Amino acid sequence: MSYLEKLLDGVEVEWKNLEDFSKIFAGGTPRTSNQNFYDGDIPWIRSGEVNFNVITSSRRNITEAGLAGSSAKLIRKNSVVLAMTGATVARSAVVEFSTSANQSVAAIETNEDYLNYKYLFYYLEDNYNNIKSSAQGALTSINLAMIKKIEIPIPCPENPKKSLEIQQKIVDILDTFTELTAELTAELTARKQQFEYYREELLTFDKDEVPHLPMGDESLGEFIRGKRFVKTDILDKGVPTIHYGEMYTHYGTWADQTKSFVSRELVDRKKLRLAEKGDVVIVAAGETIEDIGQGTAWLGNEGVVIHDACFYYKSNLNPKYVAYFTRTRQFHDQIKKHIRTGKISAINSKGLGKAIIPIPSPEEQERIVSILDKFDVLTTSISEGLPKEIELRQKQYEYYRALLLDFPKEVIEA
Repeated sequence: MSYLEKLLDGVEVEWKNLEDFSKIFAGGTPRTSNQNFYDGDIPWIRSGEVNFNVITSSRRNITEAGLAGSSAKLIRKNSVVLAMTGATVARSAVVEFSTSANQSVAAIETNEDYLNYKYLFYYLEDNYNNIKSSAQGALTSINLAMIKKIEIPIPCPENPKKSLEIQQKIVDILDTFTELTAELTAELTARKQQFEYYREELLTFDKDEVPHLPMGDESLGEFIRGKRFVKTDILDKGVPTIHYGEMYTHYGTWADQTKSFVSRELVDRKKLRLAEKGDVVIVAAGETIEDIGQGTAWLGNEGVVIHDACFYYKSNLNPKYVAYFTRTRQFHDQIKKHIRTGKISAINSKGLGKAIIPIPSPEEQERIVSILDKFDVLTTSISEGLPKEIELRQKQYEYYRALLLDFPKEVIEA
């Protein structure tokens, strides 16, 4: 007998349309003729904020006039919201405060005598893929009529008190897993903040005590731009390669292996440029200013092909020391004024070269790297530290969520 069968203890389960136990309505758009409709104190959420979470505050507020001039209504505290379009379509969230929402968000106010709002949230979360698969149209959206017909399993419907007791037991178990994951996530956030603080502190020196030079000073180092290749050139094996887009999604402070490769024939034909062991690959283009300039020390024994939206920095400095420095606030504060902004922002070697870097002794560079490596492992490693623990907890939570909400379509016999 499964845990769910034990929990139900032979009671009947009926599948009901969500509208049978809920009030469901959509938000609306404030009156656009009122130029100050976002200057009020009425909470206002949008579909992008709906992402399998508990929403505790809104990012924007609207005025009473803005609310009155729209079709939006106030959504009561402890309701469930569901994104109807956009990148978060079919995702749900709990709102822990009275709020309003735009037209791309559906509000679900449950009848609390029959349906626990957190039980509903967990069920919608578990059935996200099924709900999303029903999305239609060029904008990939769902509508109120579709939401109202979502079937929800109601245990022991003839006895609302017992039904709510069962629903609450399921909620309590899933809340426990959620809280454990949240605690680990909060700890990881704190560790990252601690890491960033110490990185900033360890890489800040008094100019009277430690030499400071522009990174482009010919006595110190040289920035070399990579050469162009396209994503269709990328292979599963061949010459190790770093594409600039991977710098944002895959690489950290250092690497000795790549996820991508290109052919030797392409390298020779296009005379592509390769960074060598000890060089620091620095991304020089992207959609956000904050990402530009992040460096990764290349520690592989084989040369690595570099995309033309990156530079590699050759110097006698400890490569990890340089990579950590490129991720500090003091470095970014220096280079951001040299970044050309637009749809794609970019910086050239001259702009990067103007950044002043402190140059302590090789022994001090090594000491700093050793300290920061320990923080780096704890916060970013795939196989060690908190991220792996969070990943395991999340998988455990998803397993038990599916187990607890996998209701049969027929009556379970006692």
